[in-house]
Amino acid sequence: SSMSNRANMIGTRGSAQRIAARRERYRAALGARAGIIPRSHLLPSMQRTLFNTPLLKPLLRAASIAFLRVAGWKTEGRLPAEARKSVFIAVPHTSNWDLPYTLMAGFAFDLNLVWMGKESLFRAPFGPLMRWLGGLPVARSRSTNAVASAAQALREATGPLQLVLAPEATRGQTRQWRTGFYYIALEAQVPIVMAWLDYRGKRVGLGPAFTPTGDLDRDLAEIRRFYANVMGPDAGPCDAESPL
Repeated sequence: SSMSNRANMIGTRGSAQRIAARRERYRAALGARAGIIPRSHLLPSMQRTLFNTPLLKPLLRAASIAFLRVAGWKTEGRLPAEARKSVFIAVPHTSNWDLPYTLMAGFAFDLNLVWMGKESLFRAPFGPLMRWLGGLPVARSRSTNAVASAAQALREATGPLQLVLAPEATRGQTRQWRTGFYYIALEAQVPIVMAWLDYRGKRVGLGPAFTPTGDLDRDLAEIRRFYANVMGPDAGPCDAESPL
């Protein structure tokens, strides 16, 4: 009987180890397709950006609010209290103006944004400027676990931090979305905030905080319904693709 119990314990331990190993392989596979994000780039205490530069931040916030108002833009919604640490998705990603308007919206909503962009944006001599603007380079050709490192940085951040990703990845209407934003939020156990830029209506807004359940297809369908209601056909399709 004791030998049987011992065998059961060994079998249970082996099963748990196999499950843990599969989870690590799954995370590594995500990272291999996602690219590289140095953890230090995600921690505001270790990276100075325009959103946390003393004295300059209130000036930039006032200037952003004034510009948006004069240009006829309206801000809609606000950051939910439970989303001080969160993953933002920005839709649609269709214009070179997306970045400056995103930064101005970040100031208007009093956020602490960091955003992920393709590595080519950070080539010399623009790398330091892009990082100061809150940018995090992503090299999809390198084998490293970007999803896990981004999620860990969000979990360990001691203050408000909003990580912005464009799930469409490239400018223009795309058939599929990259799902890195989803897995980062799921791993970090933080909500997803659905944000939008509406150039025709001159609106920039924040939607509600959405908590991922782990059911990717169902959650993406819910996100798609939100954007369809807010932006209509401008929201584009929402099919799952590779991470980041």
